[in-house]
Amino acid sequence: MKLAFRFSYFGDRFFGSQVQPGLRTVEGEFIQACRRLRLFDDWREASFATAGRTDRGVHARNQVCSFTTDLPDRAITALNPVLPADIWCTAWTEAPEGFHPRYSAVSRTYRYYFTPIPGDTAAMHAAAQSFLGRHDFSSFSRTSERNPERTILAARVVEEGPFAVFEVTGESFLWNMVRCMATALEWVGRGEADAGKITRLLDEPGEQRLPAAPPEGLILWDIDCGIPFTPLPVDEKSSRYLADRRRYHTLMAEVSAHLMPETGPDHDRPPVPGAAAGKPG
Repeated sequence: MKLAFRFSYFGDRFFGSQVQPGLRTVEGEFIQACRRLRLFDDWREASFATAGRTDRGVHARNQVCSFTTDLPDRAITALNPVLPADIWCTAWTEAPEGFHPRYSAVSRTYRYYFTPIPGDTAAMHAAAQSFLGRHDFSSFSRTSERNPERTILAARVVEEGPFAVFEVTGESFLWNMVRCMATALEWVGRGEADAGKITRLLDEPGEQRLPAAPPEGLILWDIDCGIPFTPLPVDEKSSRYLADRRRYHTLMAEVSAHLMPETGPDHDRPPVPGAAAGKPG
């Protein structure tokens, strides 16, 4: 039977999601858990695949994977207890014939969190609308793919507490594309660029390659595969892990605030223009 799982992970202790020999990765840990449960022996023969790759330090709320197994009940009930605490399945389904998490995905949504808020959130939101539609994103990626064109379906920037949140939905994305888009929007928020700058980079692709914002603020928020999933309870160890991480980052934020020298009203501004900051906990 072919199963599909929706799963989440906290990415700061992984060397990205894709399998890499000798390195701790999301796919590597997931495959190892499946082998321990004897769901399959060879991940290639089981057609194990995920809907997309994330870089080192990037997190996921709704990633999707699929594989075939002769023990579907064991997979559904036992994967969460065997997976490490920083990966947890949230839902499952029997995959329809021909399903592949990457090629069956209708759209992908990412969120990038900025803190402190860069400045003019309204200007950032207005500039984000320049991304809508199909464009050549050569200036907003670290890729040599033959087709750098991508279609963006929705984009917005909103404030959530101490964060400005850039949310973008597209059919697919290039390597580092969302993080480069985030850099451009932060420049706009700080008054160091305007929407016209983004339009020019899209109209004249490759003229300038933007730096990618730090990975810690990026979350693969959702993947729409066009199929319904049945929710799964989050394993207790993963719930404890997330609670511990939240307490840790809350404590470190307080400690940092007391250790930071007060040099003026802008003392908390990151020193490098265009570099988004923050590690949401």
